[in-house]
Amino acid sequence: MLEKALEAAKHSEAKAAPAYDVNKIYRKGDMSVPNIALTFASGPYDRMQALREGAVRPTGIDLTYLTMQPAEIFWRMLQYREFDISEMSMSNYLMAASRDDCPFVAIPVFPSRVFRHGYIFINADKGIETPKDLVGRRAGVPEYSQTAAVHARAVLEHEYGVPPSAIEWVQGRVDRAGVSLPANIRIEQAPAGRELSDMLERGEIDCLVTGNNPASFRRRSPKVRRLLPNYRELEIAYFKKTRIYPIMHVVVIRKDVFDRHPWVALSMYKALRESKEYCYRTMQETGSPKVSLAFLQPLIEEEKEIFGDDWYPYGIEPNRSSIDAAIRFGYEQGLCPRMPALEELFAPSTLRDIPLGEGQFIW
Repeated sequence: MLEKALEAAKHSEAKAAPAYDVNKIYRKGDMSVPNIALTFASGPYDRMQALREGAVRPTGIDLTYLTMQPAEIFWRMLQYREFDISEMSMSNYLMAASRDDCPFVAIPVFPSRVFRHGYIFINADKGIETPKDLVGRRAGVPEYSQTAAVHARAVLEHEYGVPPSAIEWVQGRVDRAGVSLPANIRIEQAPAGRELSDMLERGEIDCLVTGNNPASFRRRSPKVRRLLPNYRELEIAYFKKTRIYPIMHVVVIRKDVFDRHPWVALSMYKALRESKEYCYRTMQETGSPKVSLAFLQPLIEEEKEIFGDDWYPYGIEPNRSSIDAAIRFGYEQGLCPRMPALEELFAPSTLRDIPLGEGQFIW
């Protein structure tokens, strides 16, 4: 009888106890706490693949990775706060962070970064040979506050002496951030239903500053060409001179999520770094290349020669020059009412690497 009673008690306890999956808990003191469920919206980048496929998992989080294009992510996050964590336009984030009650906090992960010398296009019949020839001209831009446009304008101003006020701007879509621009910036909206790429080809605008190669250029229109055809050499020289590797996008956490769970910032930061390292290892298996490029190995070797072994760095210190430049350019161009300190932008736990060597490992 006693044995039956003990056995019944054992079954009763087992039934009452929560059946936590050991792979889906994190430790907090002596308690086993179930993971929290969060959404993360980001593009389909190779450096995110391990996180997207679940080969890398952030500690304490059951992550739903929502793959979509950046423009849609930015709109839905800025307008409706639809995601817990997301990729975000760097310029839009800086604009929000330089004002009161920013709804986001960032971690120093940069899903997209691109030099912008090669994304300034001109109409070939307009007699434009050098950047100085853009003075007094009409230049299209998809959105004035677009990060790509911010960096292209900075190049024109700081490298070639052509400030934004010297150009008449034609904006392709309504600015999602609703920015109020300085009085000396001349800007008008493109006619409804008109594509900036077509306007450039027809000569209705003289120049186009954009984040992607325009359709007229991709179809090899003889009317459209790059302002700076030797952009690759110029971009390498620009980095060596300035140490600026332009940051297009950053990862942000909704402030209400961060306030409830501040540990999420470091958990995601570590997971995203691990995912990038996974990508590095996979990409460098050039004997059986995982990237569809004939000359992948020399490209990687060149990247390392220019940028170092971590050629697509996350974190604060490797990116300080680039972050400082983004802050300065946003302020100079009137997008930000003040220059926020770098430390204001990122979750405190991500401002420096965890000093594991300073203490003992706990097993």
